[in-house]
Amino acid sequence: MAGPQETESTQITTEAPAKPATPEPKKKAARSRRAKAEATQPAVSKRSRQSPKAAEAPAPATRAPRKTYSEKERAHKLSQIEKTIVGGATIKNAVGQAGISEQTYYQWKKAAAPASESDDLKDLLALEEENKRLKKMLAEHLRKENAELKNKLGLA
Repeated sequence: MAGPQETESTQITTEAPAKPATPEPKKKAARSRRAKAEATQPAVSKRSRQSPKAAEAPAPATRAPRKTYSEKERAHKLSQIEKTIVGGATIKNAVGQAGISEQTYYQWKKAAAPASESDDLKDLLALEEENKRLKKMLAEHLRKENAELKNKLGLA
């Protein structure tokens, strides 16, 4: 039979390995994308939102609200870009100077092309109609003049 000192030493040795001397690093749990995004954004307290210095400080980079352009503004920007391109600039530079993206430029150009073609077609049809009208007027005027000359010469 073991003495009281031996049982205490066995109990101590059994308890000692249960608690290691150096703590093991905790494993990180996987976070969702939303949690990661929130963790990367700086925390803003109510006090800093109300302070005048916070209002003067530059805001973090955020997207500006979407700007909508009228048809006239679009046409103006497209003509401005075309002039810049004719001047020797690249499309990328010309679009950047106009303040729109390349995708927007191509979408506007695609939308404007059929409208301008139909306008050209309307103009062409109007010119053809005017030509017909003027030819008829000229023919009538020449007939009258020819008839007057025949009467003066006594050929008719």
